[in-house]
Amino acid sequence: MSVDTVSLTGWGRTAPTTAVRFRPRTHEEAAAAVRGRGPRGVIARGLGRSPGDAAQNAGGSVLDLTGLARIGGVDAAGAVRCDAGVSLERLLRVLLPLGWLPPVVPGTGRVTVGGAIASDLPGLDHRRSGSFARHVSALELLTADGEVRTVLPGTALFDATAGGLGLTGVILGATLRLRRVPTALMSVSTERAEDLDDLLARFTSGGDRLPYASAWIDLMARGRAAGRGILTRGEHATPDMRPAHAGRTLLSPRSGGARGRFRLPGCPPVPGGLFGPAPAALYNEVRYRGAPRARTGELRPVGAFFHAADAYPDANLLYGRGGLVRYRFTVGYGQEETLHRVVRRIAGRRSPAVRAVLQRFGAAAPGGLSFAAPGWSLALDLPAALPGLARFLDDVDEEVAAAGGRVCLAKDSRMRPEAAAAMYPGLAGFQELRARLDPTEAFRSDLSRRLGL
Repeated sequence: MSVDTVSLTGWGRTAPTTAVRFRPRTHEEAAAAVRGRGPRGVIARGLGRSPGDAAQNAGGSVLDLTGLARIGGVDAAGAVRCDAGVSLERLLRVLLPLGWLPPVVPGTGRVTVGGAIASDLPGLDHRRSGSFARHVSALELLTADGEVRTVLPGTALFDATAGGLGLTGVILGATLRLRRVPTALMSVSTERAEDLDDLLARFTSGGDRLPYASAWIDLMARGRAAGRGILTRGEHATPDMRPAHAGRTLLSPRSGGARGRFRLPGCPPVPGGLFGPAPAALYNEVRYRGAPRARTGELRPVGAFFHAADAYPDANLLYGRGGLVRYRFTVGYGQEETLHRVVRRIAGRRSPAVRAVLQRFGAAAPGGLSFAAPGWSLALDLPAALPGLARFLDDVDEEVAAAGGRVCLAKDSRMRPEAAAAMYPGLAGFQELRARLDPTEAFRSDLSRRLGL
């Protein structure tokens, strides 16, 4: 097991802190690191894709689990056991040629299985499939005493670990229930919406005939065009949908990843950020006008459909030296006016938002800190150095909380503890369980200290 001292941030590159990093290759080495932790505790870390500080531990220890990356065989029932350090991108590459897909596929493949469970990530078909942990039939959890437990769904410990941000223990491995897919292609429909009302109506029209859906919103558009966007929906293509020349792409591993990768080799963060209000507005205008008014039946590889953003792995460098803040919230059905107000406030402020994704969520998970709940979810990225951003987002927090909504803790880098307590009614129960299981607070993170989790 290698050990070093490093400065770490989340993908948003805000608030770097220094910790001792352990890189175990076996469960025994991971247990030894937990037993030998210092007074500042330990937290698990995967690929560091969380935009905030959930996988940082200032002055303490961080357990880098990327060395635990074994994938077992798929059994007859469609289940696979894999280590927590396996990335969803690799899992997709391995499973897709066999006709299987991970149970829930979020918007990036650069997240580990352990991270997907600890964040209880939702996918594009949450209304049908729920979040990631719903499809975990067992997990192996390293607890504060250095022992490894098998934890099953329906138990209080499982519910607290799913979405628990690594604060109940270190997830070492899990058994996942997979889904069968007929091909490695998606049949995709795209349509433009003129404003937010139009976009919401298009989302709900036709029910869930196409299970996967998300929309990009132009948060620079104002007036009558406020909230305009591009809705993308998809379903798994069947063999009869493929073009004649695409016979080898049916379950090809080559079609499992995002098409191409645009890197900025050796490029440091752009000092002031690439996107000011004017360039961001121009970019959004071009993107909106360049989308088809309506198109159906476009075939895309599975990876390109789900993980399009992974084609730009260095996009976080474009937000300036201060990094980016990812703000993701959800409000319930019937609270659309709150969504309208937030969109209008962002547009009126001329905040340079070029990434903004809207989704629909279904039933909530039982985890006390799980994010997804029935309603609308909006995620956006903003330069962290924007003047007045902290106060502005504090005000939005209050509006979201007043509407019964919540902000995603796994993405957060700046929320106040009183806001988190107001948004998550299950927090008190989570804290009580954690106090019983881990009275010395072996598992801690910058996020947990900041929010009092």
